[in-house]
Amino acid sequence: MNAIVIEHVAVEELPDAWRAQLCAAGNARVTVRIEEEPGEGGRAAFGMWRDREDVADAAGYVRQLRVSRFPHG
Repeated sequence: MNAIVIEHVAVEELPDAWRAQLCAAGNARVTVRIEEEPGEGGRAAFGMWRDREDVADAAGYVRQLRVSRFPHG
C-alpha cells in the first residue's frame, strides 16, 4: 500500500473539517498521513460508473463499447 506522509503541517493550514476534529491550537504542527483504503484497488475503471443508474452492469457496458474494436473478444 502506498501512503503519503506530510510532516510538520500547521493546524491552521488544514481543511476546516479536519481542524474541527483536532484539539490543537492553530500554531500547532501535525503529521498528515494519507492512505488508500483497502478493498478499492483494481476497480477504478468500473468504479467511476458505480452511481450511474443508466449503467447498472458496468462490465457489460464496457464490453458493448469495445465490440467494434474487438469483435472476437
